[in-house]
Amino acid sequence: MAEFVTLELPAEPTARGVALLRIDRPPLNLVDAQLAREVAAAAETVSRHPGVAALIVYGDERVFSAGDEMTELAELDAEQAAAMAADLQAALGCLTRVPQPTVAAITGYCLGAGLELALGADHRIIGDNVKLGLPQIKAGLIPLSGIRRLSLLIGASRAKDLVYTGRFVDAEEAAKLGLVDEVVAPDDVLTAARRWAEQFVTAAPRALAAAKAVFEAGPHAHSTAVTEWSALFDTDDARTGTRTFAAEGPNSAVFTGR
Repeated sequence: MAEFVTLELPAEPTARGVALLRIDRPPLNLVDAQLAREVAAAAETVSRHPGVAALIVYGDERVFSAGDEMTELAELDAEQAAAMAADLQAALGCLTRVPQPTVAAITGYCLGAGLELALGADHRIIGDNVKLGLPQIKAGLIPLSGIRRLSLLIGASRAKDLVYTGRFVDAEEAAKLGLVDEVVAPDDVLTAARRWAEQFVTAAPRALAAAKAVFEAGPHAHSTAVTEWSALFDTDDARTGTRTFAAEGPNSAVFTGR
C-alpha cells in the first residue's frame, strides 16, 4: 500500500472517466526514492485500467513538489547512486509511458525532481503564484531525468540557462518560455486540469495512445507513426470512426476502446 501517493480511479466501472494521482508527502512533497516508486506504480495502474480516459497529477493546494529529498541523496556515494539511477530516472519519467493523456496540475513550488516528473505530462496547468525550477546545480548535482525533455520543450539554450543557473521562474516567465500550457488562479488549478482531462472521456483511446507513442518516439517517430497508424485499422474504433465520420461528420462516433 502506498504511503505518499493516493490514486483515485473512476467510480463507475462501466464508464470511462478521469483518474487523479495525488502526491501526499507533507509538508513539501519532497521526492525521495520511495515516493518516486509509488508514483511510477500508480502510473502503471492507470496505464492498465480500461476505465481511465485521462490522468491528473496533483500535489495539494500549497505545493506540487518542492524538489528532491536532499537528506537522502546526501548519504549516497557514486556506487550507490549508480545502482539506483536507472530506476529513479525511469520513475521520474513514468508519465511519458502512460498511454492516456496526462496533465500536471501545479500549485505553489514545482522544483527539481517534482518539475522533472511534471515535464513528462502531456499538459501543464499552473497557478499564477507558482515557482518552477531545476535547482539541483546548487547542491552540486544535475537533474537526472529532466534535461533532455526540458530541452525539447523550450529549446537547448533556454534549458541550459535554467539548469546551469538553477534559478526559479515565475508563472509569467514559465508561460513565455513554453514551460507550461495554461496559467490560472491558484484556486482554479485542479478545476482547470479536470476540464482539460474530461475532453478525452469520449475520445478514441487506442488512437490517443497511438498518437502519444509517436510523440514519444523521438528520432524514430516516422517509422513509429507507420506502425501505429497501420495497427489502428484492426480496431473496432477505427472501423466505426471512419464510417461514422464519412456519413455524419466528426464527433458522431461512440468509441469502445476495442
